[in-house]
Amino acid sequence: MSKKQRMQESNSVRWPAHASKLKRGPAVILPKDFGMIAALSGVGKESLVLDAGAGSGWLAVQLGRIAKKVVSYEMREEFSKIAQGNAKRIGLENVEVRMRDVIKDGFDEKEADLVCLDFADSDKAVPHAAAALKEGGALVGYLPHAEQLKAFVLAGQANGFGDWYCIECNLREILVREAGVRPANVGLMHTGYLAFGRKIREPKMG
Repeated sequence: MSKKQRMQESNSVRWPAHASKLKRGPAVILPKDFGMIAALSGVGKESLVLDAGAGSGWLAVQLGRIAKKVVSYEMREEFSKIAQGNAKRIGLENVEVRMRDVIKDGFDEKEADLVCLDFADSDKAVPHAAAALKEGGALVGYLPHAEQLKAFVLAGQANGFGDWYCIECNLREILVREAGVRPANVGLMHTGYLAFGRKIREPKMG
């Protein structure tokens, strides 16, 4: 993230209070995008959630505050340590971070309620997500570029996912002042596309 982008984010984003305890390494999913993930995936207090591409672990921590169990996978050791530390800082015992390349090795869990994928070439992990999810379970991709979005959805369609809903969430603060109420001049615009799919059938093998 560039200095200009960091300045824009700091002026546009309001984080929950507990975020002040978290260490930040690689880029994180912002509240505006997490809110859509939480709302549209249906994640709740009985949900088993798998998160791949843990990065700094901020998404895993947010999900851990509302889900029963979160298992977050990260292939880079330095990021895995940051994510593990952040879960401990918040005191979340239901968040577990594991080192693994899920494109190569998949997930250990079955019958998950939600799988979130946030890393380059995440479309290649969609078959593993299908194997890990229960019928009706939600798949979410966080995808910076339109080409990645297309590849992700097509991979999902080929692996038993339907009911697709793809969005981006742009945010602009409203200034409330005695002199008048109006939108701020600068907003927080594109950070990533969100793709939501549901497992509607088992993928055809071979």
